[in-house]
Amino acid sequence: MHRAIKDNDILLVYDKQCPACDNYCRMVRIRGSVGKLKLVDARESSEIMNEITAAGLDIDQGMVLKMGGALYYGADAIHALALNGSRSGVFNRINYWIFRSRMLSKIIYPFLRFCRNLLLKILRKTKINNLGIVGNDRF
Repeated sequence: MHRAIKDNDILLVYDKQCPACDNYCRMVRIRGSVGKLKLVDARESSEIMNEITAAGLDIDQGMVLKMGGALYYGADAIHALALNGSRSGVFNRINYWIFRSRMLSKIIYPFLRFCRNLLLKILRKTKINNLGIVGNDRF
């Protein structure tokens, strides 16, 4: 059962079947003053997944952060998470120092996506294919 989404909730939509993505998303924290971070599995049907698909964003190629009514995709999502993130704990401090730079986020994110896709290929996972692209079901 899903809890109601509030106006100050921040949604992080990602592929929960990816062990690397799942670990990252469970470890990342945002400052309480920003809102409450809610994790959403992109493989489950939801209003936010409908919104992501309507926006033409391929969830297999990047996580999505919905904050303040705006959608942040891929490198922009990880950058926005870093800027709004908590600095408590080693992981969150490292996350902030690496991804606070938009340029560095745009350089590093494609490599992280490549590693994710390779991991999911090795694990024989199927793509989510939220855009319904024919022949786009395998990594």
